[in-house]
Amino acid sequence: MQAVFYGVGAAVIGIIAIGAWKLTTKSVGGNKWLIGLYLLSAAYTVIFETENVWLFLGAGVLYWWVKSPPKGIRWSGRGTASLVLMPLLQGAGESNSGVLWKILLYFTKAGAFVFGSGLAIVPFLYGGVVKEYGWLNEQQFVDAVAVAMITPGPVVITVGFIGFLVAGFPGACVASFATFFPCYLFTVLPAPYFRKYGKHPAIKAFVDGVTAAAIGAISGAVIVLGRRS
Repeated sequence: MQAVFYGVGAAVIGIIAIGAWKLTTKSVGGNKWLIGLYLLSAAYTVIFETENVWLFLGAGVLYWWVKSPPKGIRWSGRGTASLVLMPLLQGAGESNSGVLWKILLYFTKAGAFVFGSGLAIVPFLYGGVVKEYGWLNEQQFVDAVAVAMITPGPVVITVGFIGFLVAGFPGACVASFATFFPCYLFTVLPAPYFRKYGKHPAIKAFVDGVTAAAIGAISGAVIVLGRRS
């Protein structure tokens, strides 16, 4: 089985690389600002081997400021770089009430603040599960991603497998619930406003900036996982 996972893991890296390329050409294209945000996010992911939510939000705000600034404010190009250099520490609260509580907090954050396609959660999970908490080693993480890719469902299904490896069946249930519940809340509650304001230039610019940063993180994750697989 380990030999099978080694082979599947290598193929999974190729699949993620193809997905990242398609997302890049479709969403980033030749826009210089989006390319810059994409490269910044990719470089951060490769260097620190983790995904940063604040970098995504900063990219969205920066591109919104460039493309559709508030009325009466013009883009001067000065001082705005600080929007990207926001605090790089993510406020994930530590808990003393056991690993299940930590899983609940961490995967709720993953479900609430990871932007982009299903692949975008891979670098985020790697940074937390492997680097921050040490719940899995690098090969176990690649195996978890491989399991998600060879079973029905999106890549995010890997959270159930990770939860199981960390804390058994309860861990799988908690991780899966915590990841998906914020998605349902954000879909159901603001849905009327999405339809009404989704095409507003400022909102569209913000989403484009966040998307470029998310795709950059996916591309960076290909390098991080590839050199370990």
